[in-house]
Amino acid sequence: MTLYGAAKVVVAPASRLVWPQRVEGAHHVPRRGPVILAANHLALIDPLFIGVACPRQVRFIAKQELFDEATLPKRALTALLRSFGQLAVDRRPGQSAQEAMDNSLAVLDSGEVFGIFPEGTRSPDGRLYRGQTGLAWLALTSGAPVVPVALAGAERILPSGRRIPSLNRVGVRFGEPVDLSPWKGLAHKARPRREATDAVMSAIAKLSGQEQVPRFAASVKAELEQRRDA
Repeated sequence: MTLYGAAKVVVAPASRLVWPQRVEGAHHVPRRGPVILAANHLALIDPLFIGVACPRQVRFIAKQELFDEATLPKRALTALLRSFGQLAVDRRPGQSAQEAMDNSLAVLDSGEVFGIFPEGTRSPDGRLYRGQTGLAWLALTSGAPVVPVALAGAERILPSGRRIPSLNRVGVRFGEPVDLSPWKGLAHKARPRREATDAVMSAIAKLSGQEQVPRFAASVKAELEQRRDA
Protein backbone atom coordinates (compact mmCIF):
# COMPACT_ATOMS: atom_id res chain seq x y z
CA MET A 1 0.00 0.00 0.00
CA THR A 2 1.29 3.50 -0.85
CA LEU A 3 1.75 6.20 1.77
CA TYR A 4 -1.26 7.98 0.29
CA GLY A 5 -3.33 4.78 0.45
CA ALA A 6 -2.37 4.21 4.06
CA ALA A 7 -3.19 7.80 4.96
CA LYS A 8 -6.56 7.63 3.24
CA VAL A 9 -7.45 4.39 5.02
CA VAL A 10 -6.98 6.17 8.34
CA VAL A 11 -8.04 9.73 7.55
CA ALA A 12 -11.09 9.10 5.36
CA PRO A 13 -13.18 7.19 7.94
CA ALA A 14 -12.15 9.61 10.68
CA SER A 15 -13.12 12.66 8.65
CA ARG A 16 -16.46 11.14 7.65
CA LEU A 17 -17.18 10.43 11.31
CA VAL A 18 -16.46 14.00 12.36
CA TRP A 19 -17.81 15.67 9.20
CA PRO A 20 -20.40 13.43 7.51
CA GLN A 21 -20.11 13.78 3.74
CA ARG A 22 -22.66 13.64 0.98
CA VAL A 23 -20.81 12.82 -2.22
CA GLU A 24 -22.47 13.04 -5.63
CA GLY A 25 -21.21 12.41 -9.15
CA ALA A 26 -17.89 10.75 -8.29
CA HIS A 27 -18.39 8.57 -11.38
CA HIS A 28 -17.64 11.66 -13.49
CA VAL A 29 -13.97 11.36 -12.52
CA PRO A 30 -12.25 9.25 -15.22
CA ARG A 31 -10.73 6.06 -13.82
CA ARG A 32 -7.43 6.57 -15.65
CA GLY A 33 -5.36 9.31 -17.18
CA PRO A 34 -4.78 12.97 -16.32
CA VAL A 35 -7.71 14.88 -14.82
CA ILE A 36 -8.14 18.39 -13.46
CA LEU A 37 -10.59 18.86 -10.59
CA ALA A 38 -11.61 22.53 -10.53
CA ALA A 39 -13.41 23.45 -7.30
CA ASN A 40 -14.86 26.41 -5.45
CA HIS A 41 -12.82 27.39 -2.38
CA LEU A 42 -14.54 27.95 0.95
CA ALA A 43 -12.04 26.94 3.67
CA LEU A 44 -8.45 25.82 4.26
CA ILE A 45 -9.66 22.29 4.85
CA ASP A 46 -11.27 21.96 1.37
CA PRO A 47 -8.49 19.74 -0.10
CA LEU A 48 -9.15 17.14 2.60
CA PHE A 49 -12.81 16.77 1.65
CA ILE A 50 -12.07 16.53 -2.06
CA GLY A 51 -9.30 14.00 -1.42
CA VAL A 52 -11.60 11.84 0.70
CA ALA A 53 -14.49 12.03 -1.79
CA CYS A 54 -12.48 11.40 -4.96
CA PRO A 55 -11.94 7.74 -5.92
CA ARG A 56 -8.40 8.57 -7.08
CA GLN A 57 -5.43 10.28 -5.45
CA VAL A 58 -5.58 14.05 -5.88
CA ARG A 59 -2.55 16.32 -5.92
CA PHE A 60 -2.89 19.95 -4.82
CA ILE A 61 -0.50 22.87 -4.64
CA ALA A 62 0.03 23.91 -1.01
CA LYS A 63 1.75 27.14 -0.01
CA GLN A 64 5.30 26.74 1.31
CA GLU A 65 4.35 28.20 4.70
CA LEU A 66 2.24 25.13 5.47
CA PHE A 67 5.39 22.97 5.36
CA ASP A 68 6.93 24.73 8.37
CA GLU A 69 8.26 22.10 10.82
CA ALA A 70 9.15 24.44 13.68
CA THR A 71 6.70 22.89 16.17
CA LEU A 72 5.13 19.47 16.75
CA PRO A 73 1.67 20.49 15.43
CA LYS A 74 3.27 22.00 12.33
CA ARG A 75 5.35 18.87 11.77
CA ALA A 76 2.16 16.79 12.02
CA LEU A 77 0.44 18.98 9.43
CA THR A 78 3.47 18.77 7.15
CA ALA A 79 3.51 14.99 7.42
CA LEU A 80 -0.21 14.82 6.59
CA LEU A 81 0.19 17.10 3.57
CA ARG A 82 3.11 15.11 2.24
CA SER A 83 1.39 11.78 2.83
CA PHE A 84 -1.45 13.03 0.63
CA GLY A 85 1.00 13.99 -2.10
CA GLN A 86 0.71 17.75 -1.71
CA LEU A 87 3.20 19.95 -3.56
CA ALA A 88 4.85 22.90 -1.81
CA VAL A 89 5.16 26.14 -3.76
CA ASP A 90 6.81 29.44 -2.87
CA ARG A 91 4.09 32.10 -3.13
CA ARG A 92 6.39 35.11 -2.89
CA PRO A 93 6.11 37.58 -5.79
CA GLY A 94 8.00 36.35 -8.82
CA GLN A 95 8.27 32.80 -7.49
CA SER A 96 4.87 31.14 -7.39
CA ALA A 97 3.40 31.43 -10.88
CA GLN A 98 5.98 29.61 -12.99
CA GLU A 99 6.82 27.05 -10.31
CA ALA A 100 3.15 26.26 -9.74
CA MET A 101 2.47 25.87 -13.46
CA ASP A 102 5.51 23.64 -13.99
CA ASN A 103 4.64 21.41 -11.03
CA SER A 104 0.99 21.20 -12.01
CA LEU A 105 1.77 20.28 -15.60
CA ALA A 106 4.20 17.61 -14.41
CA VAL A 107 1.41 16.02 -12.34
CA LEU A 108 -0.87 15.89 -15.38
CA ASP A 109 1.89 14.68 -17.70
CA SER A 110 2.34 11.71 -15.36
CA GLY A 111 -1.35 10.81 -15.72
CA GLU A 112 -2.45 11.88 -12.25
CA VAL A 113 -5.38 13.87 -10.87
CA PHE A 114 -4.64 17.51 -10.11
CA GLY A 115 -6.91 19.60 -7.89
CA ILE A 116 -7.10 23.35 -8.34
CA PHE A 117 -9.10 26.22 -6.85
CA PRO A 118 -9.43 28.64 -9.80
CA GLU A 119 -10.46 31.54 -7.54
CA GLY A 120 -6.89 31.49 -6.21
CA THR A 121 -7.94 32.08 -2.61
CA ARG A 122 -10.88 31.36 -0.34
CA SER A 123 -14.12 33.20 -1.02
CA PRO A 124 -14.48 36.10 1.44
CA ASP A 125 -18.27 35.83 1.58
CA GLY A 126 -19.39 32.47 0.18
CA ARG A 127 -19.94 33.73 -3.36
CA LEU A 128 -18.06 32.38 -6.39
CA TYR A 129 -15.42 34.74 -7.71
CA ARG A 130 -13.68 35.06 -11.07
CA GLY A 131 -11.35 32.22 -12.01
CA GLN A 132 -7.69 32.69 -12.81
CA THR A 133 -6.74 31.66 -16.34
CA GLY A 134 -3.91 29.36 -15.25
CA LEU A 135 -6.67 26.73 -15.08
CA ALA A 136 -7.38 27.03 -18.81
CA TRP A 137 -3.68 27.09 -19.66
CA LEU A 138 -3.19 23.81 -17.81
CA ALA A 139 -6.23 22.18 -19.40
CA LEU A 140 -5.53 23.33 -22.95
CA THR A 141 -1.80 22.61 -22.73
CA SER A 142 -2.13 19.14 -21.20
CA GLY A 143 -5.36 18.10 -22.90
CA ALA A 144 -6.63 16.83 -19.54
CA PRO A 145 -10.41 16.88 -18.99
CA VAL A 146 -11.70 19.37 -16.41
CA VAL A 147 -14.22 18.04 -13.89
CA PRO A 148 -16.01 20.82 -11.95
CA VAL A 149 -16.38 20.26 -8.20
CA ALA A 150 -18.73 22.05 -5.80
CA LEU A 151 -18.13 22.06 -2.06
CA ALA A 152 -20.84 23.02 0.43
CA GLY A 153 -20.69 23.45 4.19
CA ALA A 154 -16.90 23.63 4.51
CA GLU A 155 -17.02 27.36 5.21
CA ARG A 156 -18.79 26.66 8.49
CA ILE A 157 -16.15 24.16 9.61
CA LEU A 158 -12.97 26.17 9.31
CA PRO A 159 -13.70 29.72 8.13
CA SER A 160 -10.94 32.27 7.79
CA GLY A 161 -9.60 33.25 11.22
CA ARG A 162 -10.85 30.15 13.03
CA ARG A 163 -8.27 27.77 14.52
CA ILE A 164 -10.43 24.95 15.87
CA PRO A 165 -12.72 23.19 13.35
CA SER A 166 -16.41 22.89 14.18
CA LEU A 167 -18.70 19.96 13.40
CA ASN A 168 -20.79 20.23 10.25
CA ARG A 169 -21.98 18.20 7.28
CA VAL A 170 -20.12 18.65 4.02
CA GLY A 171 -21.30 18.19 0.47
CA VAL A 172 -18.97 17.34 -2.43
CA ARG A 173 -20.50 17.28 -5.89
CA PHE A 174 -18.62 16.29 -9.06
CA GLY A 175 -20.01 17.39 -12.41
CA GLU A 176 -19.58 16.21 -15.97
CA PRO A 177 -16.29 17.24 -17.63
CA VAL A 178 -16.55 20.71 -19.17
CA ASP A 179 -16.37 20.82 -22.96
CA LEU A 180 -13.33 22.95 -23.78
CA SER A 181 -13.04 21.79 -27.39
CA PRO A 182 -13.90 25.28 -28.79
CA TRP A 183 -10.56 26.52 -27.39
CA LYS A 184 -8.38 23.51 -28.24
CA GLY A 185 -4.88 24.55 -29.28
CA LEU A 186 -5.36 28.13 -28.06
CA ALA A 187 -3.60 27.96 -24.69
CA HIS A 188 -1.17 30.64 -25.82
CA LYS A 189 -3.90 33.23 -26.38
CA ALA A 190 -5.33 35.34 -23.56
CA ARG A 191 -8.94 35.65 -24.71
CA PRO A 192 -9.49 31.89 -25.28
CA ARG A 193 -7.93 31.21 -21.87
CA ARG A 194 -10.38 33.64 -20.26
CA GLU A 195 -13.37 32.21 -22.12
CA ALA A 196 -12.44 28.63 -21.24
CA THR A 197 -11.91 29.55 -17.60
CA ASP A 198 -15.28 31.31 -17.48
CA ALA A 199 -16.92 28.19 -18.91
CA VAL A 200 -15.50 26.12 -16.06
CA MET A 201 -16.54 28.68 -13.44
CA SER A 202 -20.09 28.65 -14.84
CA ALA A 203 -20.14 24.86 -14.47
CA ILE A 204 -18.98 25.15 -10.85
CA ALA A 205 -21.67 27.77 -10.16
CA LYS A 206 -24.34 25.52 -11.64
CA LEU A 207 -23.27 22.71 -9.30
CA SER A 208 -22.87 24.84 -6.18
CA GLY A 209 -25.73 27.29 -6.62
CA GLN A 210 -23.41 30.15 -5.68
CA GLU A 211 -23.83 33.66 -6.95
CA GLN A 212 -21.03 34.53 -9.36
CA VAL A 213 -19.03 37.72 -8.89
CA PRO A 214 -17.15 39.21 -11.90
CA ARG A 215 -14.17 40.14 -9.74
CA PHE A 216 -11.12 38.37 -8.32
CA ALA A 217 -11.45 37.23 -4.71
CA ALA A 218 -7.94 38.44 -3.86
CA SER A 219 -8.85 42.01 -4.88
CA VAL A 220 -11.98 41.98 -2.73
CA LYS A 221 -10.01 40.61 0.24
CA ALA A 222 -7.41 43.35 -0.14
CA GLU A 223 -10.13 46.00 -0.10
CA LEU A 224 -11.70 44.50 3.02
CA GLU A 225 -8.32 44.48 4.79
CA GLN A 226 -7.74 48.12 3.88
CA ARG A 227 -11.11 49.07 5.34
CA ARG A 228 -10.34 47.20 8.56
CA ASP A 229 -6.95 48.92 8.86
CA ALA A 230 -8.38 52.37 8.11
